Amino acid sequence: MSDYKIITDSGCDLPGQMLAQLNVQTVPLIVNFRGNALEDSVDEGIKDIYAGLRAGEAATTSAVNPDRWGQLMESVLSEGKDVLAITFSSGLSTTSQSAFIAADELKEKYPDRKIIVADSLAASLGQGLLVWYACKKKDEGLSIEELAAWVEENRLHLCHWFTVDDLMYLKRGGRVSAATALVGTMLKIKPVLHVDDEGHLINVAKVRGRKASIEALAEKAVQLGQGYDNSTMFICHGDCIEDAEHLAGLMKEKCGAKEVFIGYTGAVIGSHSGPGTLALFFMGEHR
Repeated sequence: MSDYKIITDSGCDLPGQMLAQLNVQTVPLIVNFRGNALEDSVDEGIKDIYAGLRAGEAATTSAVNPDRWGQLMESVLSEGKDVLAITFSSGLSTTSQSAFIAADELKEKYPDRKIIVADSLAASLGQGLLVWYACKKKDEGLSIEELAAWVEENRLHLCHWFTVDDLMYLKRGGRVSAATALVGTMLKIKPVLHVDDEGHLINVAKVRGRKASIEALAEKAVQLGQGYDNSTMFICHGDCIEDAEHLAGLMKEKCGAKEVFIGYTGAVIGSHSGPGTLALFFMGEHR
């Protein structure tokens, strides 16, 4: 069985230390902030970006293009290893499409190597949790084909549930209307959203107040996670660590989670969801 390497993109929002532990390389999306094109990250400068967003500064984002994917893929292929790329949801970014284009081009140059692209249909630490599971499965001895099949079979069991603190960021991205954002802000309405089976962001419910929105996330995990091993769960936050820690405590209490990894929502995704974003990722019956 040929050796292979798992690669992904920065849409996974995994910190550098964890990526190094998992032996996973990433290709970065780009956030344009204060006149600079910055590589997407949850490490370098992330708190500064959230401070800027809170102050009303604008940020725009760019997907990974085929050339950047090709460079990372070829660095692995040139070592004589096969490639499994797990990408940011095609329902949210053209990053996944670019990976397929790069793979097709490189297959002609490396006909003896295997290059498989798996659309995670996931985002942020939902994508990150899928990558984490994939690395565990690789360590168990799955071949590249077996692991690619496992990812496709299990990606729709990777549940994403989140809330935002400021509806205006969703308005800018076209997720809610201007009127909904204005009224919701006045009434302190907090949306509860998830990523659906096509990898799109869907507004599911509205609750009043931050505390209620956090409790709604916890209840979704209780409802959907029954019968699944959720000893490890992931939470990401838009610079609101106290809320993330509170949610982690609820997961240990209500779902029996032994380990809850808490990380930042990265610069690219955070530019669209805003400060105060809080998201929970776990395995469940359906999304």
